[in-house]
Amino acid sequence: METAILRRTSRILAGHLWVFSNELVGSPKRLAPGSLVELRDMKDAFLGIGYANPHSLIAVRILTRVKEEIDGAFFVKRIRAALDLRKRFIKDTDAFRAVFSESDGLPGLIVDKYGDTLSIQFSTLGMEAQAGLVIAALEEVFEPETIVLRNDTSIRTLEGLNMEKKVIKGSLETLPVIKERGTVFEVDPMAGQKTGFFLDQAENRDTFKALASNGKALDLFCYTGAWAIKLAEAGSDVTGVDSSETAVKQAERNALLNNLSEKCSFIRSDVFEFVKAEVAKGSRYDAIVLDPPAFVKSKANIKEGLKAYRELNASCMKLLKDGGLFATSSCSFHVERLTFLDMLRSAARDAGKTGRILEVRSQAKDHPIALAVPETEYLKCVIMAVN
Repeated sequence: METAILRRTSRILAGHLWVFSNELVGSPKRLAPGSLVELRDMKDAFLGIGYANPHSLIAVRILTRVKEEIDGAFFVKRIRAALDLRKRFIKDTDAFRAVFSESDGLPGLIVDKYGDTLSIQFSTLGMEAQAGLVIAALEEVFEPETIVLRNDTSIRTLEGLNMEKKVIKGSLETLPVIKERGTVFEVDPMAGQKTGFFLDQAENRDTFKALASNGKALDLFCYTGAWAIKLAEAGSDVTGVDSSETAVKQAERNALLNNLSEKCSFIRSDVFEFVKAEVAKGSRYDAIVLDPPAFVKSKANIKEGLKAYRELNASCMKLLKDGGLFATSSCSFHVERLTFLDMLRSAARDAGKTGRILEVRSQAKDHPIALAVPETEYLKCVIMAVN
C-alpha cells in the first residue's frame, strides 16, 4: 500500500474525511487512481487509510482511522452499522437511504432501499474500485431481490468515470411499490431524479401534511407526486406541476394507487411560466409546496441561483391566501441555511407579505449529517404561515 504524507492535518484530526491535493507532501500523481493509501503526518504518525484519485481536487477520501483490512468484512461491518442506526428510527416504511456516503463512513457510496430493491450509486473512482466487495456486502446484509446501479451522477465525470444505469440482479419488469407511513408510491429506480424517489423529504412531507387541512393546494416541481398525495390525504384538493411528462404520468399513477385521483390533478408545464400565469389571474391557494431542483450547483452561480429562488418564492407568497401555509425547500449545498432564510425575507418583502416560520427543517434522519463533514448537510425546508 502506498503512503501519502500530509503537510496540514488540522481538518483531518477534526474528523473531516477529505484530503485535498494541496495538503499532501509532493504531487498526488504518483498515487495509482483508485488505489488504497495509508495516510501519515510529517512526523510519520498514522492518520488513516483512504483511497486516492490523483486527478481530483480531493486527492484522498478516508475510509478508516485504524489499521485494518479494507475487505469484504470491512464493508459488511460498515453497512450493518448504517442499518443498525436506521433501525432505531425508521418506522412504518420499507424505503429509506441505507448508506449515505461520508455520513456512514463510506465516502462515494449511496444506497437507497425500495422494498426488496436496492439502488446503488458509486460516485467516486476509489469506491467504484471496491464495487465487487461493496455489492457482495450489500447482498449479505439485505438479501435484495433486485439491484440497480444508478451511476449517472455528474460527480462521476469529475472523477473520470463513465455514466451508466443498469440492473445487475433481478428485474424491474414490475416496479417496486414502497410504503411510506400509510401511503404507497410506485418507484422507478432506473428513471427520474436521484435514485428514483426523494427519500430525503419524507419527514418534511409528513410534517406539512399534519398542518394542512381542507382547501386548495399547489405542489410545484411535484415530480412523482409525493407531496401532493400527502396533502390530498389531509383533505386538500391539489394541483401538481412538473415539466417532465414521465414524472406527471407517474404522479397520476401514484394518486390512483392511493385512491386519490379525484383529489389530485397533475399538469405538465414549466413551473416558472405556470406560476407567472397564476399570479396574473389572481389565483389563491391555502397551501403551496415549492421543492425545486438545485438552482445553485457551484459557488460560481450563487448570485444567479439566489435570484431565481427569490423570484419564485415571492410569486408563491403572492399566490397564498391570508394565513396560507408554505413549505419551501432548497437542496443546494452552496446555499447555507441563513442565506436561504435571508432570501425568504427578501422574497416576502418583494411580495408585500409577512411570514411566520413554524419550522426550519433539514433532510430526513436516514440522511444523517456528519458533524465534521458539513458538506453532508444540503437540504433546507422552511414551513411558514404567510400573511
